[in-house]
Amino acid sequence: MQPAAAQHPSNHQPNVWVVVPAYNEAERIGRTIQGLSGHFQNIVVVDDGSSDRTYERLETLPVWALRHPINLGQGAALQTGIDLAVQQGAEIIITFDADGQHDVHDLERLMEPILAGRADIALGSRFLGKAAVNMPASRWAILKMGVLFTRVCSQIKVTDTHNGLRALSRQAATQIRITQNRMAHASEILDQIQYHGLRFEEVPVTIHYNDAVLEKGQRNSAAVKVAAQFLLGRMVR
Repeated sequence: MQPAAAQHPSNHQPNVWVVVPAYNEAERIGRTIQGLSGHFQNIVVVDDGSSDRTYERLETLPVWALRHPINLGQGAALQTGIDLAVQQGAEIIITFDADGQHDVHDLERLMEPILAGRADIALGSRFLGKAAVNMPASRWAILKMGVLFTRVCSQIKVTDTHNGLRALSRQAATQIRITQNRMAHASEILDQIQYHGLRFEEVPVTIHYNDAVLEKGQRNSAAVKVAAQFLLGRMVR
């Protein structure tokens, strides 16, 4: 997906990179990359120490394939991919989950606030008029509690705190440093947006839930652990 030239005042086509963290996604990563590769040339997938054949599958796909020797967590995988993208001259970096829950057709709108110069970061939100397809009520409640937690702790007014779909300008990608290796990284990114005074804009996006996504995803019961990890990391940062 190349952004429409009319969206950029100089008709400059930005160097866009998509970063996909992957853990035990051998069965699904091919479909996810197939959807992305029709629109983006630069895709980096970080295999986060998978125990299945994810990395072997990546070697057959049109991506930059990186591998952690052991499982470090999604936050660590994102930082590894972002580092590579920045080194390669990325001007916009999109983070995109490997499990198929994101919709590639949302990405052009996601980049628009950055291309227009209104924002340093665009954050996907499943609660702004698009849809969270088949989202269980319990997941809705946990996510809303996360929003409240973030507004209190980080003093940043967002509607969706743990949406993995984001677009970062190069400047934002170089200022934000993810130190929370695991799922608390989502709260840490929001915390750093506030700390660095970065401009952000939320963009409505669709999240597709199915049994496989829910089975692989974060358990509702893990929310307290994620919050504790975030607060502990914030104290020692």
